Amino acid sequence: MLGIDAKAARYTWTAAVVLLLIGAVYLIRQTLLVFTIALLLAYLLYPLMDLIDRRLTARTRTPALGLTFLLVIGFVVLFGAFIGSVVADQANNLAKATPAFLDRMRANAAPPPGQVLSVRQQILATLENQVHQHYDEIVSGVPRLSLKVLSASRNLIFIVIVPILSFFILKDGRKIRDSFLEMVDTGSRSTADDILLDVHTLLLQYMRALLFLCLATLVTFSIVFSLMGVPYAILLASIAFPLEFIPLVGPLIAAGIIIGVSIASGYHAFIGVIIFLGIYRMFQDYVLSPHLMSKGVELHPLMVIFGVFAGGEIGGVAGIFLSVPALALLRLLYYRLRKTRVVPR
Repeated sequence: MLGIDAKAARYTWTAAVVLLLIGAVYLIRQTLLVFTIALLLAYLLYPLMDLIDRRLTARTRTPALGLTFLLVIGFVVLFGAFIGSVVADQANNLAKATPAFLDRMRANAAPPPGQVLSVRQQILATLENQVHQHYDEIVSGVPRLSLKVLSASRNLIFIVIVPILSFFILKDGRKIRDSFLEMVDTGSRSTADDILLDVHTLLLQYMRALLFLCLATLVTFSIVFSLMGVPYAILLASIAFPLEFIPLVGPLIAAGIIIGVSIASGYHAFIGVIIFLGIYRMFQDYVLSPHLMSKGVELHPLMVIFGVFAGGEIGGVAGIFLSVPALALLRLLYYRLRKTRVVPR
């Protein structure tokens, strides 16, 4: 009719709908990011809530949810009270010692004629030269950074919104899943249910492994740096703890901060710090992480690097943070759909 091929029209309509969906996702990307973070937080709390729910006899999850949030908040408050004062004192001491660090860097940048610099002095001299070369950029960037901080302060409301969203996700997760399955055709409902179960298992394992890796970094760095006499040991371990949540980039930034502070503060055994960081990274990447993450979550290093760079280009820090679980989910969906298309002979 009217010379329009039905098959071509259907493909055109499908392509148009897909493009509209992509455009809509781009427009609401910040909202989707908030809900995604809330979902990951929900999976982080799910094992504790599920354990409590099994011990209670209530018909709903609300009592278990309330107890879970109370326990988590209490743990965070106690942990902050226990380690927060130490971190605050070390951060204050570091801020006070910064002028002395700069003076030491200037002294090493201009040694007496004929004097041979040590490795530590050469590193300090290099840092000093970099500061001098990029001084104008640093000064001009401070106002821009201040404006960014002020604009980011508007997003502090998300600190309250994300736990609330996680609460509702944990409370009504099964209802949301059942509602989604009702929209799927009867013939494909079993496959969709299996995919949702695989995604559920994958996110649980990923968040559990990520939490254990971050806690292992905090505890190990605190103990080892304290035993080695590294200045500001607890502060440096506390900085490395949240950065461990960001794949690839976070640990590199943490290592750079730890090495830089150790050298600038006059710690002479900084080579031992570098060796320890290298050994710990190999242990975590090749022993601890594969043990915690299942085959469905673990990705090839090349895929992780690709995902980190691609995520950074698309969504900045948030894209880097979500790159690994996004790639793992895409791989899971690909293998699951390919498996369903295989017709047994």
